[in-house]
Amino acid sequence: MARPRVFISSTFYDLRYVREDLERFIQTIGYEPIRHETGSIPYAKESPLEESAYKEVALSDIIVCIVGGRYGSDSATREGSVTQNELAAALEKGIQVYVFVEQNVHSEFSTYQLNKGNKETKYRFVDDIKVYEFIEQVYALPQNNPITPFSTSADICKFLQAQWAGLFQRFLQEERRLSEIKVLQEMKSVASTLQQLVTFLTEERRSKDDAIKSILLANHPAFRRFADLLNVKYRVYFTTREELTAWLRARSYVAVEKKSMDVDSVAEWSNTKDRMYLKLTKNIFDKNGKLQTYSEDQWKDDWVQKRDLEDFEPSDDDIPF
Repeated sequence: MARPRVFISSTFYDLRYVREDLERFIQTIGYEPIRHETGSIPYAKESPLEESAYKEVALSDIIVCIVGGRYGSDSATREGSVTQNELAAALEKGIQVYVFVEQNVHSEFSTYQLNKGNKETKYRFVDDIKVYEFIEQVYALPQNNPITPFSTSADICKFLQAQWAGLFQRFLQEERRLSEIKVLQEMKSVASTLQQLVTFLTEERRSKDDAIKSILLANHPAFRRFADLLNVKYRVYFTTREELTAWLRARSYVAVEKKSMDVDSVAEWSNTKDRMYLKLTKNIFDKNGKLQTYSEDQWKDDWVQKRDLEDFEPSDDDIPF
Protein backbone atom coordinates (compact mmCIF):
# COMPACT_ATOMS: atom_id res chain seq x y z
CA MET A 1 0.00 0.00 0.00
CA ALA A 2 1.35 3.43 -0.92
CA ARG A 3 2.31 5.64 2.02
CA PRO A 4 2.98 9.39 2.20
CA ARG A 5 6.72 10.06 1.86
CA VAL A 6 8.04 12.68 4.30
CA PHE A 7 11.44 14.20 3.54
CA ILE A 8 13.32 15.46 6.63
CA SER A 9 15.53 18.43 5.78
CA SER A 10 17.92 20.09 8.24
CA THR A 11 21.54 20.43 9.20
CA PHE A 12 22.74 17.15 10.63
CA TYR A 13 25.07 17.44 13.63
CA ASP A 14 23.21 20.03 15.68
CA LEU A 15 19.74 18.53 14.95
CA ARG A 16 20.45 14.80 14.66
CA TYR A 17 18.38 13.92 17.75
CA VAL A 18 15.43 15.92 16.46
CA ARG A 19 15.73 14.10 13.13
CA GLU A 20 15.75 10.72 14.88
CA ASP A 21 12.69 11.54 17.01
CA LEU A 22 10.87 12.87 13.97
CA GLU A 23 11.65 9.70 12.01
CA ARG A 24 10.20 7.52 14.77
CA PHE A 25 7.07 9.63 14.91
CA ILE A 26 6.59 9.44 11.14
CA GLN A 27 6.99 5.65 11.21
CA THR A 28 4.54 5.37 14.11
CA ILE A 29 1.71 6.95 12.12
CA GLY A 30 2.46 4.75 9.10
CA TYR A 31 4.19 7.29 6.87
CA GLU A 32 7.58 6.77 5.21
CA PRO A 33 10.41 9.01 6.50
CA ILE A 34 13.17 10.02 4.08
CA ARG A 35 16.54 11.12 5.50
CA HIS A 36 19.96 10.66 4.05
CA GLU A 37 21.71 9.13 7.10
CA THR A 38 19.45 6.05 7.00
CA GLY A 39 20.10 5.30 3.33
CA SER A 40 16.64 6.43 2.19
CA ILE A 41 18.15 8.48 -0.63
CA PRO A 42 19.65 6.57 -3.58
CA TYR A 43 22.79 8.40 -4.72
CA ALA A 44 23.84 8.38 -8.36
CA LYS A 45 27.57 8.04 -9.08
CA GLU A 46 27.48 10.44 -12.04
CA SER A 47 26.21 13.47 -10.09
CA PRO A 48 26.97 15.22 -6.75
CA LEU A 49 25.33 13.71 -3.66
CA GLU A 50 23.18 16.76 -3.02
CA GLU A 51 21.59 16.54 -6.49
CA SER A 52 20.31 13.08 -5.59
CA ALA A 53 18.75 14.61 -2.47
CA TYR A 54 17.00 17.28 -4.55
CA LYS A 55 15.60 14.58 -6.85
CA GLU A 56 14.33 12.66 -3.82
CA VAL A 57 12.63 15.81 -2.55
CA ALA A 58 10.71 16.02 -5.85
CA LEU A 59 9.49 12.44 -5.30
CA SER A 60 8.24 13.15 -1.77
CA ASP A 61 4.75 14.20 -0.67
CA ILE A 62 5.78 16.35 2.30
CA ILE A 63 8.99 18.08 3.38
CA VAL A 64 9.72 19.00 6.99
CA CYS A 65 12.41 21.65 7.10
CA ILE A 66 14.06 22.26 10.49
CA VAL A 67 16.20 25.35 11.02
CA GLY A 68 18.60 25.53 13.95
CA GLY A 69 21.53 27.73 14.82
CA ARG A 70 23.94 26.29 12.27
CA TYR A 71 24.04 27.33 8.65
CA GLY A 72 25.37 24.00 7.40
CA SER A 73 27.25 23.22 4.23
CA ASP A 74 27.19 25.46 1.19
CA SER A 75 25.85 23.84 -1.95
CA ALA A 76 28.50 22.75 -4.45
CA THR A 77 26.15 23.15 -7.41
CA ARG A 78 23.76 25.94 -6.44
CA GLU A 79 23.65 29.15 -4.46
CA GLY A 80 22.92 28.82 -0.72
CA SER A 81 23.13 25.87 1.63
CA VAL A 82 22.00 22.30 0.89
CA THR A 83 19.06 22.68 3.30
CA GLN A 84 17.97 25.89 1.61
CA ASN A 85 18.08 24.22 -1.81
CA GLU A 86 16.10 21.21 -0.58
CA LEU A 87 13.38 23.59 0.53
CA ALA A 88 13.60 25.49 -2.76
CA ALA A 89 13.22 22.21 -4.70
CA ALA A 90 10.08 21.37 -2.73
CA LEU A 91 8.56 24.81 -3.25
CA GLU A 92 9.30 24.62 -6.97
CA LYS A 93 7.33 21.36 -7.21
CA GLY A 94 4.45 22.65 -5.08
CA ILE A 95 5.07 20.08 -2.35
CA GLN A 96 3.49 20.57 1.07
CA VAL A 97 6.15 22.23 3.27
CA TYR A 98 6.41 22.63 7.04
CA VAL A 99 9.18 24.91 8.35
CA PHE A 100 10.25 24.79 12.00
CA VAL A 101 12.74 27.23 13.55
CA GLU A 102 14.41 26.68 16.90
CA GLN A 103 12.80 28.91 19.51
CA ASN A 104 15.96 30.87 20.47
CA VAL A 105 16.83 31.45 16.82
CA HIS A 106 13.27 32.56 16.06
CA SER A 107 13.29 34.99 18.99
CA GLU A 108 16.63 36.49 17.96
CA PHE A 109 15.38 36.88 14.38
CA SER A 110 13.53 40.04 15.43
CA THR A 111 16.87 41.44 16.65
CA TYR A 112 18.34 40.68 13.23
CA GLN A 113 15.51 42.54 11.52
CA LEU A 114 16.26 45.63 13.60
CA ASN A 115 20.01 45.49 13.01
CA LYS A 116 20.54 43.74 9.68
CA GLY A 117 22.10 46.88 8.22
CA ASN A 118 24.69 46.94 11.03
CA LYS A 119 27.56 44.58 10.23
CA GLU A 120 28.99 45.01 13.72
CA THR A 121 26.03 43.29 15.40
CA LYS A 122 26.85 39.95 17.00
CA TYR A 123 24.28 37.18 17.28
CA ARG A 124 24.22 34.62 20.02
CA PHE A 125 22.18 31.72 18.65
CA VAL A 126 23.45 31.35 15.06
CA ASP A 127 26.90 30.69 13.67
CA ASP A 128 26.21 32.57 10.45
CA ILE A 129 23.98 35.53 9.64
CA LYS A 130 22.91 33.60 6.53
CA VAL A 131 20.56 31.59 8.79
CA TYR A 132 18.51 34.74 9.41
CA GLU A 133 18.71 35.71 5.77
CA PHE A 134 17.25 32.30 4.94
CA ILE A 135 14.40 32.76 7.45
CA GLU A 136 13.74 36.17 5.96
CA GLN A 137 13.49 34.64 2.50
CA VAL A 138 10.99 32.07 3.75
CA TYR A 139 8.81 34.76 5.33
CA ALA A 140 8.91 36.65 2.05
CA LEU A 141 7.41 33.75 0.10
CA PRO A 142 3.88 34.54 -1.18
CA GLN A 143 2.55 31.11 -0.10
CA ASN A 144 3.50 27.79 1.51
CA ASN A 145 5.64 29.67 4.05
CA PRO A 146 4.29 29.14 7.60
CA ILE A 147 7.11 29.08 10.15
CA THR A 148 6.59 27.42 13.53
CA PRO A 149 9.05 27.89 16.42
CA PHE A 150 9.91 24.80 18.54
CA SER A 151 11.83 24.03 21.72
CA THR A 152 11.90 20.22 21.57
CA SER A 153 11.28 17.54 18.97
CA ALA A 154 8.03 16.76 20.80
CA ASP A 155 6.75 20.21 19.79
CA ILE A 156 7.32 19.37 16.13
CA CYS A 157 5.68 15.96 16.41
CA LYS A 158 2.63 17.37 18.19
CA PHE A 159 2.24 20.12 15.61
CA LEU A 160 2.56 17.72 12.67
CA GLN A 161 0.14 15.24 14.24
CA ALA A 162 -2.52 17.97 14.48
CA GLN A 163 -1.77 19.23 10.97
CA TRP A 164 -1.92 15.84 9.31
CA ALA A 165 -5.07 14.88 11.21
CA GLY A 166 -6.59 18.11 9.90
CA LEU A 167 -5.50 17.29 6.37
CA PHE A 168 -7.06 13.85 6.63
CA GLN A 169 -10.31 15.31 7.95
CA ARG A 170 -10.31 17.80 5.09
CA PHE A 171 -9.69 14.94 2.67
CA LEU A 172 -12.74 13.10 4.02
CA GLN A 173 -14.83 16.25 3.65
CA GLU A 174 -13.58 16.72 0.10
CA GLU A 175 -14.46 13.11 -0.70
CA ARG A 176 -17.96 13.69 0.65
CA ARG A 177 -18.22 16.95 -1.24
CA LEU A 178 -17.07 15.22 -4.42
CA SER A 179 -19.76 12.61 -3.86
CA GLU A 180 -22.36 15.38 -3.43
CA ILE A 181 -21.06 17.14 -6.53
CA LYS A 182 -21.34 13.89 -8.45
CA VAL A 183 -24.97 13.50 -7.35
CA LEU A 184 -25.68 17.11 -8.32
CA GLN A 185 -24.04 16.57 -11.69
CA GLU A 186 -26.14 13.46 -12.22
CA MET A 187 -29.27 15.39 -11.23
CA LYS A 188 -28.26 18.18 -13.59
CA SER A 189 -27.75 15.63 -16.35
CA VAL A 190 -31.17 14.08 -15.66
CA ALA A 191 -32.78 17.54 -15.58
CA SER A 192 -31.10 18.40 -18.86
CA THR A 193 -32.34 15.16 -20.39
CA LEU A 194 -35.87 15.83 -19.14
CA GLN A 195 -35.74 19.36 -20.51
CA GLN A 196 -34.64 18.03 -23.88
CA LEU A 197 -37.42 15.45 -23.74
CA VAL A 198 -40.02 18.10 -22.87
CA THR A 199 -38.74 20.28 -25.71
CA PHE A 200 -38.86 17.32 -28.08
CA LEU A 201 -42.38 16.31 -27.03
CA THR A 202 -43.55 19.92 -27.24
CA GLU A 203 -42.13 20.27 -30.73
CA GLU A 204 -43.50 16.84 -31.62
CA ARG A 205 -46.94 17.82 -30.30
CA ARG A 206 -46.77 21.14 -32.11
CA SER A 207 -45.76 19.35 -35.29
CA LYS A 208 -48.60 16.87 -34.85
CA ASP A 209 -51.06 19.67 -34.10
CA ASP A 210 -49.88 21.55 -37.16
CA ALA A 211 -50.16 18.39 -39.25
CA ILE A 212 -53.68 17.74 -37.98
CA LYS A 213 -54.61 21.36 -38.60
CA SER A 214 -53.25 21.15 -42.14
CA ILE A 215 -55.22 17.97 -42.80
CA LEU A 216 -58.42 19.49 -41.45
CA LEU A 217 -57.85 22.65 -43.44
CA ALA A 218 -57.15 20.76 -46.66
CA ASN A 219 -60.39 18.81 -46.22
CA HIS A 220 -62.51 21.61 -44.82
CA PRO A 221 -66.27 20.86 -45.04
CA ALA A 222 -66.85 24.43 -46.27
CA PHE A 223 -65.09 23.60 -49.54
CA ARG A 224 -67.52 20.77 -50.21
CA ARG A 225 -70.50 22.87 -49.17
CA PHE A 226 -69.69 25.82 -51.46
CA ALA A 227 -68.94 23.42 -54.34
CA ASP A 228 -72.29 21.67 -53.89
CA LEU A 229 -74.29 24.88 -53.68
CA LEU A 230 -72.64 26.41 -56.76
CA ASN A 231 -72.52 23.09 -58.65
CA VAL A 232 -68.72 23.28 -59.05
CA LYS A 233 -67.01 20.10 -60.25
CA TYR A 234 -63.44 21.11 -59.39
CA ARG A 235 -61.88 21.31 -55.96
CA VAL A 236 -62.70 24.50 -54.03
CA TYR A 237 -60.00 25.88 -51.73
CA PHE A 238 -59.58 29.11 -49.75
CA THR A 239 -57.91 30.00 -46.46
CA THR A 240 -59.25 33.51 -45.78
CA ARG A 241 -62.49 35.41 -46.15
CA GLU A 242 -60.79 37.63 -48.72
CA GLU A 243 -59.91 34.60 -50.87
CA LEU A 244 -63.49 33.34 -50.62
CA THR A 245 -64.87 36.71 -51.66
CA ALA A 246 -62.47 36.86 -54.62
CA TRP A 247 -63.48 33.36 -55.73
CA LEU A 248 -67.19 34.21 -55.45
CA ARG A 249 -66.62 37.47 -57.33
CA ALA A 250 -65.21 35.45 -60.23
CA ARG A 251 -68.53 33.61 -60.22
CA SER A 252 -70.53 36.88 -60.28
CA TYR A 253 -71.21 36.97 -56.54
CA VAL A 254 -70.58 40.30 -54.82
CA ALA A 255 -70.50 41.05 -51.11
CA VAL A 256 -73.67 42.51 -49.64
CA GLU A 257 -73.52 45.41 -47.18
CA LYS A 258 -74.27 44.49 -43.61
CA LYS A 259 -77.34 46.73 -43.38
CA SER A 260 -78.97 44.82 -46.26
CA MET A 261 -78.29 41.31 -44.93
CA ASP A 262 -80.74 38.97 -43.26
CA VAL A 263 -80.95 39.17 -39.51
CA ASP A 264 -79.35 35.73 -39.06
CA SER A 265 -76.53 36.35 -41.58
CA VAL A 266 -72.92 37.13 -40.73
CA ALA A 267 -71.96 37.48 -44.41
CA GLU A 268 -73.82 37.48 -47.79
CA TRP A 269 -72.91 37.49 -51.49
CA SER A 270 -75.49 38.15 -54.21
CA ASN A 271 -75.59 37.16 -57.89
CA THR A 272 -78.06 39.35 -59.80
CA LYS A 273 -77.45 37.40 -63.01
CA ASP A 274 -78.65 34.11 -61.58
CA ARG A 275 -81.01 35.85 -59.17
CA MET A 276 -79.40 33.99 -56.23
CA TYR A 277 -77.52 34.86 -53.06
CA LEU A 278 -75.30 33.00 -50.58
CA LYS A 279 -75.36 33.57 -46.86
CA LEU A 280 -73.26 32.55 -43.84
CA THR A 281 -75.16 32.06 -40.61
CA LYS A 282 -71.98 31.31 -38.59
CA ASN A 283 -68.71 33.14 -38.76
CA ILE A 284 -66.29 30.45 -39.92
CA PHE A 285 -63.42 32.98 -39.99
CA ASP A 286 -61.44 34.26 -37.01
CA LYS A 287 -60.96 37.93 -36.13
CA ASN A 288 -58.08 38.14 -38.63
CA GLY A 289 -60.21 36.75 -41.43
CA LYS A 290 -58.50 33.33 -41.48
CA LEU A 291 -60.59 30.21 -42.05
CA GLN A 292 -61.09 28.24 -38.84
CA THR A 293 -60.77 24.46 -38.96
CA TYR A 294 -63.76 22.17 -38.46
CA SER A 295 -64.12 18.44 -38.66
CA GLU A 296 -67.11 16.85 -40.38
CA ASP A 297 -68.60 16.13 -36.96
CA GLN A 298 -68.36 19.79 -35.99
CA TRP A 299 -69.59 21.17 -39.29
CA LYS A 300 -73.25 22.04 -40.05
CA ASP A 301 -74.30 22.54 -43.67
CA ASP A 302 -76.95 25.13 -42.77
CA TRP A 303 -74.10 27.50 -41.85
CA VAL A 304 -73.82 28.13 -45.62
CA GLN A 305 -77.13 28.61 -47.48
CA LYS A 306 -78.22 29.46 -51.03
CA ARG A 307 -81.41 31.43 -51.53
CA ASP A 308 -83.39 33.00 -54.35
CA LEU A 309 -82.69 36.69 -54.67
CA GLU A 310 -86.43 37.39 -54.49
CA ASP A 311 -86.32 36.17 -50.91
CA PHE A 312 -83.58 38.69 -50.28
CA GLU A 313 -85.23 41.74 -51.97
CA PRO A 314 -87.97 43.60 -50.14
CA SER A 315 -91.58 43.20 -51.47
CA ASP A 316 -93.79 46.03 -52.64
CA ASP A 317 -95.57 45.90 -49.32
CA ASP A 318 -92.33 46.80 -47.64
CA ILE A 319 -91.70 49.91 -49.81
CA PRO A 320 -92.86 53.02 -47.92
CA PHE A 321 -94.85 55.69 -49.71
